[in-house]
Amino acid sequence: MNQAQIDQVKDYLLNLQNTICSALEGEEPSARFIEEQWSREEGGGGRTRVMAKGDTFEQAGVNFSHVSGFHLPPSATQKRPELANRQFEAMGVSLVMHPNNPYVPTSHANVRLIIAKKEGEPTIWWFGGGFDLTPYYPFKEDVLFWHETAKAACDPFGAEVYANYKKWCDEYFFLTHRNETRGVGGLFFDDLNEGGFEACFAFMQSVGSSYIKAYLPLVQKRKAMPYGERERDFQLYRRGRYVEFNLVYDRGTLFGLQSGGRTESILMSLPPVVNWRYNWQPQAGTPEAELYDIYLKPQNWLS
Repeated sequence: MNQAQIDQVKDYLLNLQNTICSALEGEEPSARFIEEQWSREEGGGGRTRVMAKGDTFEQAGVNFSHVSGFHLPPSATQKRPELANRQFEAMGVSLVMHPNNPYVPTSHANVRLIIAKKEGEPTIWWFGGGFDLTPYYPFKEDVLFWHETAKAACDPFGAEVYANYKKWCDEYFFLTHRNETRGVGGLFFDDLNEGGFEACFAFMQSVGSSYIKAYLPLVQKRKAMPYGERERDFQLYRRGRYVEFNLVYDRGTLFGLQSGGRTESILMSLPPVVNWRYNWQPQAGTPEAELYDIYLKPQNWLS
């Protein structure tokens, strides 16, 4: 991989951050993203954007980072020991949306490139990323639209791509200690370098650019729906699962913290308000129970 290719990826990621932020601001009467640029002592830095207390989004964060270091952190080498003791360069866009209205799902997306170098050995590089949806009060047509858009992003790259990365998403965003998925899934891929740079970069762009196509229509459809204290209380309770996953399992969180990234930028993925409740169970036959009984179980939504 040469410098021109690296610059090409960086330009795309910066533009992706701009595009997504502009689209999200279009759903707000007055709230806007604030931006902080930061640098990292070992190398690199980033551009963090957060929008808070809007009419539509209680908090929305869209991060760009481009960092380098002398050793990949354990989160990157645990399953790939051949990467140990390699210098690295990593860049990506990562975002999380926490809406006000419980009928609007929380969503997450990430696309990234990582390069690992060691003198005297070939450079190793790979793309990763995906997007996933975490509804509180799901609508089947919304879930189908989300997965249809994900499949459309994958279809030009092979007949089995969507099915493989959808399955990987279900397996990755799974809270083992709760025996439930974080939401209704989407796409997840990692270690992608098969087929060469151009093909892999094209796929990463297809996924990154499809996120806002998949999410924005759901926001527009649901953001004005009336809701009450019950729905808000359930939303805050379920947000606790989001916190549990991000702090216990999420590789991106671990990579950022272990590599000395900016803590405020890494933890902007957490919701601003959360409730925990001991041993709570939904009452049978309620909309809250429907989430557990139907939507938090891996399944082929497009069958």
